[in-house]
Amino acid sequence: MLGAMPTRDRLIAALVAVLWGLNFPAIHLSLEQFPPFFLVALRFALIAIPTVLLVRPPTAPWRWIGLYGLGFGVLQFVFLYLAMSTGMPAGLASLVLQSSAPFTVMLAGVFLRERITARQGAGILLAVAGLAGIAVHRAGLAGGATLMPVLLTLCGGLGWAIGNLGSRRAMQASPGEPFRLLLWMSVVPPLPMLALSLVVEGPAAIAGSFHGLTSTQGLLALGGLLFTVVVATLVGSGLWTALMGRHPSSTVAPFSMLVPVVGIAASWLLLRERTSPTELACGALVLTGVLLGSMGRRREPRTTQRRQPEELATSAVAIAATPSPRPVSPSPSVVVAETLTGAPTASESTASASARR
Repeated sequence: MLGAMPTRDRLIAALVAVLWGLNFPAIHLSLEQFPPFFLVALRFALIAIPTVLLVRPPTAPWRWIGLYGLGFGVLQFVFLYLAMSTGMPAGLASLVLQSSAPFTVMLAGVFLRERITARQGAGILLAVAGLAGIAVHRAGLAGGATLMPVLLTLCGGLGWAIGNLGSRRAMQASPGEPFRLLLWMSVVPPLPMLALSLVVEGPAAIAGSFHGLTSTQGLLALGGLLFTVVVATLVGSGLWTALMGRHPSSTVAPFSMLVPVVGIAASWLLLRERTSPTELACGALVLTGVLLGSMGRRREPRTTQRRQPEELATSAVAIAATPSPRPVSPSPSVVVAETLTGAPTASESTASASARR
């Protein structure tokens, strides 16, 4: 499938994976300055304010946009940022957040009645085995103190999966507006996250985070925040969605498997984080499981509205750290792909590729 993509598009897909992988060290730098809950509110406010002023709302029902924003924008990043602020290494976070893929497949099977294939089931079991191995390994370190950040990151993956379901429903209602959905999803998190920050972190911690912004730590934190908002989210998701409009999601989505590779490597180079051989081996199981559940032989769809859900698991990885880089369309197989960027399904790209971002 990869060979069907022109070299230019393959390079763009790899670039997006690099941008999303670098986003985890960027988040780490921002958390050195800002409290985690306030940082989530600030991150989405920087997108939400110009969106409300300049972008026309999508036609999808607000209940699905709200579910998309609640799962992807609030629950995912509440747990992810809290995990990273309490000791979760940035590189390992980029890997464990891939739990969103098997979570999405399972939730879609329960709530959307989407059939889970034998290949997907095997992939889920393999991914779960890898994640369990990481949890067990972490439980044996520092008296178990390093286990809680892993569990929090897993909760972030579950939140992302919930957002995927909202994205799917929203894209069914307005399949030609993926980027607009992404922008308006960002309107949901700021106010509840600011309220949570005021209650949990307190006004003093929020005010204190603005002190020393001209110091080295402060400038790095601001740079990390701008990278997350502008480069990883807007540029990365825009490029990814364009690729999803030109190629089948099963061709593009595997490039998201590079995200944790880049995240771990960048964290090692930039932050001097070290990932143990045990965690790398378990991470390989997770990657293999996600890939197994999404790279099967494609079957012909029975109708233009439905196709086999064999592509569902892979694309969830791609924007673990960016506000919905490329979320999905009405087809069950692309729930995750559009969760982060509103990426179109292969069947939709023929009919409305020009409407995609």
